[in-house]
Formats: sequence, structure tokens, C-alpha cells
Amino acid sequence: MKNWKSIFLIAFIVGACKKPYNPPAITGNGGYLVVEGVINSGSDSTTIKLSKTVNVASGITANPVLNAVVAVVSDQNAIFPLTETGNGNYVTVGLNLDNSRTYRLSIKTPDNKQYQSDLAPVIVSPPIDSVGYNIINTAAETGVQIYANTHDPSNATKYFRWDYSEAWAFHAKYPSYWVSNGTKIVIRLQAQDITVCYANDVSSTIVLGSSAKLKQDVIYQNPIIFIPSTSEKVGNEYSILLRQYALTADAYNFWINLKKNTEQLGSIFDAQPSQLEGNIHCITNPAEPVIGYVSVCAVASKRLIISNAKLPGWAPDYPYSCELDTDKTPYSIYNDLVFSSQTNIPVGPPPAAGATSSPFYTYSSRNCVDCTIRGTKTEPAFFK
Repeated sequence: MKNWKSIFLIAFIVGACKKPYNPPAITGNGGYLVVEGVINSGSDSTTIKLSKTVNVASGITANPVLNAVVAVVSDQNAIFPLTETGNGNYVTVGLNLDNSRTYRLSIKTPDNKQYQSDLAPVIVSPPIDSVGYNIINTAAETGVQIYANTHDPSNATKYFRWDYSEAWAFHAKYPSYWVSNGTKIVIRLQAQDITVCYANDVSSTIVLGSSAKLKQDVIYQNPIIFIPSTSEKVGNEYSILLRQYALTADAYNFWINLKKNTEQLGSIFDAQPSQLEGNIHCITNPAEPVIGYVSVCAVASKRLIISNAKLPGWAPDYPYSCELDTDKTPYSIYNDLVFSSQTNIPVGPPPAAGATSSPFYTYSSRNCVDCTIRGTKTEPAFFK
């Protein structure tokens, strides 16, 4: 999660004054350990991310824990080590764990502190029945609401969490038909195209669902993410890979409290911050808080792809202000386009048949012509 690695400053209003409260988690020496991830009991990989809490006033947004020793350990002391891959991430391939056993996460940090999660049973998430979307067109908002459907015929799951990975195609504001080769402007080849690119992101909010108050273990159209009609995500092709985790009641309560603490604070009417009771503990210093909850489950996943052709003809907002200018004084602007092509890029008009140059060129800034400053040219396999 992007937005719970920092513990927020809470301002309490007393009379006409505001006094900031700096909890120990942001003023302690070096910060407290934050553990993110799930022990995947199935054939997919397990990724655990370790970081330290930071003071939001410090301006630091990431504080990864490097050179730790991380392993999954069974109740019979079978050890499954994880490999560090950088930026605080520790990974292992599919564990294919025995569902009849219980497992915990073991962590040793470079400062020789030992951490363990409680032994937890393996929970198998039921399949995702479907990932769909509704087109929303109201006075308040216009866009796509993506949702998930699932159910457990055995009525045993009750508690669910979802996260996701997104990818989408987007276009530069203007297509470029010409390119500088360092000495002159020539026709841009197809391999040099910088008009269409692909971007991606991961979920940054906590998405939960529960059927505990229902007679049947059914989740129907649980909201996952709302995408405004002006977003580039739905301007061309959009993909979401949804992952579903079955939770215990204790794990669900942890995520509920975390959601309240990180997403629903801001006014006196919001939920007040509460102590996060996770299942990870510092063995070398039991009084030290640790932030996180490690579950053990087989993860279910499903992908949805939405084409803009299936939407009501929405046009996304471009993130930059763009204008086209025309080179009508070749020896001034032309030289800039040739020798300073990182600033402005020739756009058009398209070359006539057999033409190798143009009497004049339209041009615009790099932000408006070159999609690679915000994405990659590599098309994801699921879009092909």
C-alpha cells in the first residue's frame, strides 16, 4: 500500500488552537518496522515488502529495509527462505504449502532484531466469479465503476480483501511524422514512433468486503475502483488484474482499522485513529510496535480488459497544456528542431509520397509529442 507506510500527524483542536501530535512511531529512533504482503500458499510467488515508518514532515516517502533475512516457517519448523530483490522486497517462487499446517513469517533485520508473525492457518480464497463494470453518468460523477463478484458455497470465508494491478494505453497529444537525426530532420520510421505508449500502476487504497451479516457467503458487485471519464486510463485500452484474498476475522478487523486510520481521517466527523493490532511481533523487544498483518492464503485472480470503443465516446484530459506552432522561418526554428530536439519536436504535416523533407514543420513541446516520458513502448501481452 502506498499510503500507510507513514503514520500521519493528527491535529487536535483545543479551543482556537491546533496542537500537532507526534506519535512515537514517527519520532522513535529509526522508525518502526512495516511488513506488507501475504504468504501465498499456492503456486504463485510470495512477495513481502519491509520498510520503516517515516515522519510525514521529513519529506521522505519511502524507507525500505535492506539486507534482512526473511523466511516462511511452518509449525514443524520447515523453512522456506525468501530472496531479496531490491527496494525492500523479498520474494520466493510458488510455495505450494500443505493446507493442513500453519505458517508464520520470520524476519531478522540488519540491526539483529528478530520479528515473527503468529502462526496462521492456510485459507483458500474461493474463485472470483467475475470482474465487471458499470458506466456511471450522473450529475455528481461520470466514469466507470469496476466491481467484483464472488461467493463461497461452503459459507466459510465471510471476509475478503482485494488489490490490483492496472495497465493502460495512451496517446501523445500530437503524432510526430518527423525526427532529427542530429544533422537534419528526416521522416520518422515506424520503429521510432512515440505516439502510443503504455503505463501501469498498483492499488493504493484498501478494498474490503464481508458477507458476515448475510445468510449466504456472497459478495455482489463489491466496488473496486472508480475511474473518471476524463482519465487517460479509459481513453484507449485498459486492463485490471484483480487479486482476491480470503481473511480471518482478526485479519479483516486489522484492515478495517488500517483503512479508517489512513483513508478516513481529515475532519472531526471522521473515525478517530485507533491502535493497530497486527499479528507481527518483535521477539528481541516485545514492547516495540510492528505494523502489519501477515495472512496465509491461496490467492484468486481475474483480469478485465475494457476498450474505449465500449464506452460512451469519452475523451480523456491531457495532463499538459499543449499548442502547435509552425516553422515559417526555417533557419531559426529549424535549427532548434534539429539541434535541440529534447525541447521541441517536429510534428507534421505528414510527408507526401516520396518526400524526404518538408517546406515547413509544425512542432510542439516534448511533453505533448513524446509519450515515452510517461510510459513505455512495450505493449503488454494481454493487449495483443
